[in-house]
Amino acid sequence: MPPYRNKTYAMEVELLANIRANLPALEAKLEEFLSHDIYDNFLYRFYSQSFKVYYLQEVTREIIVLLREIAPTNKTFCSYFQEIINAGASGKEFERSHNDNWTLHTRPIVEAFFHAKYFLEMAVKCGKEVSEPPLPLPYGYAALMALFGMW
Repeated sequence: MPPYRNKTYAMEVELLANIRANLPALEAKLEEFLSHDIYDNFLYRFYSQSFKVYYLQEVTREIIVLLREIAPTNKTFCSYFQEIINAGASGKEFERSHNDNWTLHTRPIVEAFFHAKYFLEMAVKCGKEVSEPPLPLPYGYAALMALFGMW
């Protein structure tokens, strides 16, 4: 086992247990996106310059709650992800003046959703496919380790 894994192995076991324990909720949220065309709808809202893209923040916050549930004990999101969600899932409200600089105000909202959705997808994938800390590390699994600062 690589030396860095000695420090992370117990956290990895806990992460996988947390994912399995929360897998029904993680899968349900992912299925909700697929069945309600949330992804397509909100991307369209961005490009059509609709204020409804701001509603994507709530969807992103719902994912964030689920991701926090799977975090190993005493682990928080890495600084990169925290920065992204602070900028794009903070509850910013639409103002008419935002239309004048649309992407400045709305790209962070879409970006936060993309990142949160990616980690949700990886959690579901790992929950279904990974039973114990793997070697070598699959990309999605390694991304979850990075999300929780396990490097």
